[in-house]
Amino acid sequence: MLLFLSLLISSVPLGGNTSPISCYNDQGEAVDWFYLYKLPVQHGKKSPEKGELYLLLDKGSEGWTNGKGTVNDTTGALGRTVGQLYSQGKNTEFAYILYNDQRPTQDFGDRWGQNSGSSGGHTKGVVLLDKNQGYWLVHSTPHFPPVTQEGQFYYPSSGVNNGQNFICVTYPLERFQTIGEQLQINQPHVYDCDVPESLASLVPALAAVCKKKLLPPHISPHIKPVANRSVTLTSKDGTDFISFAKGASFDNDLYHSWVAPTLQSDLLVQFWVRSTGILPSDCSLGWKVLDIKLINPGQTFTFKASQDHSKWAVSTQAAGSGPGGGWVCVGDINRNEAEEKRGGGTVCLRDPVVWKAYRSAALQCEACGGETIQC
Repeated sequence: MLLFLSLLISSVPLGGNTSPISCYNDQGEAVDWFYLYKLPVQHGKKSPEKGELYLLLDKGSEGWTNGKGTVNDTTGALGRTVGQLYSQGKNTEFAYILYNDQRPTQDFGDRWGQNSGSSGGHTKGVVLLDKNQGYWLVHSTPHFPPVTQEGQFYYPSSGVNNGQNFICVTYPLERFQTIGEQLQINQPHVYDCDVPESLASLVPALAAVCKKKLLPPHISPHIKPVANRSVTLTSKDGTDFISFAKGASFDNDLYHSWVAPTLQSDLLVQFWVRSTGILPSDCSLGWKVLDIKLINPGQTFTFKASQDHSKWAVSTQAAGSGPGGGWVCVGDINRNEAEEKRGGGTVCLRDPVVWKAYRSAALQCEACGGETIQC
């Protein structure tokens, strides 16, 4: 009888879903983390598919691999991962937050009362979790992902022409309170969310973000609000990432004034250069932060930084970084004057394979004197 009951219990899927909330790769396998590089439209080729091809690198990979199909496919890594949002229905055992300073174009009555533009955080991401685990996806794509009322995953046409970057990390439940606190500092534009009562007491910071309570946590009226904070976030399988989050009051460049000195590394930075007030390369403060000008990830094809909407940084050298290799940071904020005064951040990992993948992608940079040099 006891054996029968144990078999019966084990056969019942928890929460009506047998698959864990996780990042997924192109083979449909749950993975601890992945990096996805959505390539821009190749010069001279106008087929939309050419702007939907991508490279993927997940834990255990030896470098970039060509993505399965296009970034719009529901069976690819991005489609499988984000698609979990639309398969839960009214399940009260799951929480999610969608945020983007360029929210989807669908209008469902502006439920969250957020306006994109030049205010609030320059942030883009997805948080999805249950009572056991979940993922945090940080990315650079405008109008992504669609609201849950749409009922299905798709990749927006607004994200096709230019390059885009994604980092997805699977975390245990206990990390999401800290993630919520980081988001509170970022001041994101939340356009769709639900943190049910069954999870709100476990992750109150995420519940606060969903309710648009964006002041940093644990702050009394007599203490100056937190302008920035870096924390170590350990993934489900034990990989340490560093999350850098800044708010509007930080009023400085994320990479030169904070990330480079903290990591004690010179950095090459890719960001959206087709905006006003671009910050030039900077070699003061003892660290070089150089703007990338020419890119070729995975030896695919070469394109200019002006064709890439991604926001990533890579340390110039692996030497001196310890056995973990060099640093790679993927985030959602640019190097320009306006975004010094806006919230945003980046997530950094020290890993030799990831470092080589991004370091070899940077071909030409702007030197601190303004001339173009080989990175």
